[in-house]
Amino acid sequence: MAIKSYKPTTPSRRYMTNLDSGDITAKASVRSLLVKLPAAAGRNNNGRITSRHKEAGAKKLYRIIDFKRNKFGIEGTVATVEYDPYRNCRICLVKYADGDRRYVLQPKGLNVGDKIMSAEAGLDIKTGNAMKLKSIPVGTLVHNIEINPGRGGQMARSAGGYAQIMGRDGKYVSLRLPSGEMRYILGECLATIGAVGNEDFANIVIGKAGRSRHLGIRPQTRGSAMNPVDHPHGGGEGKTGSSGHPVSPWGMPTKGYKTRKKKASDKLIISRRKK
Repeated sequence: MAIKSYKPTTPSRRYMTNLDSGDITAKASVRSLLVKLPAAAGRNNNGRITSRHKEAGAKKLYRIIDFKRNKFGIEGTVATVEYDPYRNCRICLVKYADGDRRYVLQPKGLNVGDKIMSAEAGLDIKTGNAMKLKSIPVGTLVHNIEINPGRGGQMARSAGGYAQIMGRDGKYVSLRLPSGEMRYILGECLATIGAVGNEDFANIVIGKAGRSRHLGIRPQTRGSAMNPVDHPHGGGEGKTGSSGHPVSPWGMPTKGYKTRKKKASDKLIISRRKK
């Protein structure tokens, strides 16, 4: 997928880039798979801001994605490749042999007309097929990985994301996650073969403030530009940064400060992610 640029008709257009939409084959047409979500980003039920720098953004409809991939033994055909305003990868509309239609994340290399299937075991190692981790060979790239069996995929779902199966240890399978973390996952968990498509998404240049507003991102003010009463980084003559470790307005350390608490799943982590 190519990155397209624009003629510099305005200063903001000069550096703005976007993805070529030539891979999109249709607009959303299955009304039962579209849901209107309430616009409440960043605010609580009283309308007060509880999460800074977030807003609703442009109006959009949520596409119901089949993260569980639990239609075992029924072959599906990719009917369309569509844009999803709620995620950075493309989605595929899959028509199954029994007439059911569902959206799935588009893996890299999966196109209109391709066949996919889900099963516990015994399928070909082909992009788009879903199987239990214990049935997938070591070294295979997978995405949309379950953490708890039957709950649906929760890991490696963003554009270009994937994990690699590194080995097996009893009922567990060891995975190398996109962050570099190595961890155990139950072999009974489902995963989809292949890497998520649209990997060029990371190369997009926003280019102007208004485009961030459409995405639901409100402006941020640097703490060092504030007064001491408003932020720990505030005050001083001229340009002064944070003295010591950077902190939030309420004194919580940021930028590299680990906030993960002790969890039962800590014993499943083989090695932590790299910084």
